[in-house]
Amino acid sequence: MSLAARVRSEFVASWHAFLRRRTAVFFTFFFPAIIVVIFGALVQTQPTGGGLFAEPKEYYIAGYLAVVVLFTPLSRVGSTIARHREGSRFEKLATTPLSRAEWLLAHSLVNVVVIGLAALLLLALSALVTGASIPLTPATLAIVPFVALGVTLFCGLGAVIGSVADSQDGVIAASNAIALPLLFLSETFVTPDLLPAWFVPALNLSPLTYFARGVRALTYGGGDWLTNLAVLAALAVAFFAAGTVAIPRTD
Repeated sequence: MSLAARVRSEFVASWHAFLRRRTAVFFTFFFPAIIVVIFGALVQTQPTGGGLFAEPKEYYIAGYLAVVVLFTPLSRVGSTIARHREGSRFEKLATTPLSRAEWLLAHSLVNVVVIGLAALLLLALSALVTGASIPLTPATLAIVPFVALGVTLFCGLGAVIGSVADSQDGVIAASNAIALPLLFLSETFVTPDLLPAWFVPALNLSPLTYFARGVRALTYGGGDWLTNLAVLAALAVAFFAAGTVAIPRTD
């Protein structure tokens, strides 16, 4: 089998495995939708009001997308690896031509498709529920590579977590412990001016910051999104490589 055929076969198997987990399918789309409804429609933004959600509603579109780009790959890939370890699946995969990089690529592509659909739902809900105005320009299509690279990055990190955690429960606990601080300390919902001045430079250490900055430049206020895309691409390659190395070696 060619590389493309091997990746396609694993992609199809992973895709059907995802569809069979109806609870996972439901919450993949329900969780981000409820975030938009709660914060966008019920809490609502209050520009010039001070504190949280004091920016225009368009400012928080990047944060809504960051929720699915961050949480879903970490938990799904991490849990899949932990489940494969417990069921000795990697020992079985070692008897096939499928490499660890190809395995992770296939699962990353499944997540890119799933989260891409969830991102479309979020953009539509943001426009319909909150009344946010999303620019409809050719540059806006750059959101697609931002989502794809962000998902790939956190799939790699999820692979690392799944390889070092001792169980699926451990994966969920570790994923949440990493994802929650990243979500609120990456220029998503909490603006830098609300943080201590000494902490602001630390925002640049979060890979999610570059996703949020780039998407925000495309959906609100303009700005340099190409630099953020380039940084995110470099980080995605690095984290994917780390995830590949971390996957249990059974050969």
